[in-house]
Amino acid sequence: MSGKGASSGPSSKLFLRGLRPGDIGWIVHRQAVLYAEEYGWNNEFEALAAGILSDFVKNFDPSGEAAWVAELEGRIVGSIFLVRSDKPETAKLRMLYVEPDARGHGIGSRLVDACINQAEAFGYRKLVLWTNSILTSARHIYEKTGFRLIGEDSHESFGKSLIGQTYELTLPSRRTDPRQAQ
Repeated sequence: MSGKGASSGPSSKLFLRGLRPGDIGWIVHRQAVLYAEEYGWNNEFEALAAGILSDFVKNFDPSGEAAWVAELEGRIVGSIFLVRSDKPETAKLRMLYVEPDARGHGIGSRLVDACINQAEAFGYRKLVLWTNSILTSARHIYEKTGFRLIGEDSHESFGKSLIGQTYELTLPSRRTDPRQAQ
């Protein structure tokens, strides 16, 4: 369940690593708390995050999926997941987050770059993600790395009226189908 580690970048004390026992619960907890504090989201978001990450662990396929946890000076400060889609040659970027006190140092961009690079290495042709318009910092990272907005829809979720957004990034392909990498 791991992505490749990295230690170069804005801070040599930043390290991207794979998942360890306890990380999933921590990530769900931190995202639920952060989005409640920052946007007033309710427990519906926590349930969604727990379901997504539970499914990731239960169905993990190392031939086409990966996860990264960002550590800064030994403390978890963010994460991201690369998940196989139900569409051939397409993967999903899921659950990007960066702790508030660690933002502005390129950690989110490093996580997104790791996800994109691994998706390319697996041979995916597209990387898609779903977010909400209110998450402006994440959207800025996605757009800066080449994702383009392909759809929007209003929805009532997490105790709020939100605008969901779907983004897509076309990737160079190194193989025809990532499922052939087994």
